[in-house]
Amino acid sequence: MARIRIEMPENYLFTTELPVRISDINYGGHLGNDAVLSIIHEARLRFLKHYHYTEMDIEGASLIMSDSAIVYKAEGFYGDTIQVDVTVGEFNKYGCDIFYLLTNKKTAVEIVHAKTGIVFFNYEARKVQPVPEGFRTQMLKVTQ
Repeated sequence: MARIRIEMPENYLFTTELPVRISDINYGGHLGNDAVLSIIHEARLRFLKHYHYTEMDIEGASLIMSDSAIVYKAEGFYGDTIQVDVTVGEFNKYGCDIFYLLTNKKTAVEIVHAKTGIVFFNYEARKVQPVPEGFRTQMLKVTQ
């Protein structure tokens, strides 16, 4: 079976820290895959808030998740503080990818490489819509 590979960006637009909670630990005693999705969701909300957006209002458009990919690099444990670096890239007509680098704050060991594909969506019309130009412009401006 082919392994998933994520080409991680060199530069990130936003950094936040999150603790690994006891509810994030699976039966193997380490950070569970379901918890990783929750952690990157929280990081995405904080990232958007930093730029004065929400998942339901980015220049009048909403987000909908089209896919996600997670590559595990190391274990995370209860009590660890995880640094989550976030950026955007790979824009297309209707969306882009959001990249997440999860690192153990204390040891600097990379724990997870992840990305989520997002599509801009109009919930009233129930259909996709083009990337808001203001969002694309702002994100491209700060990534260069």
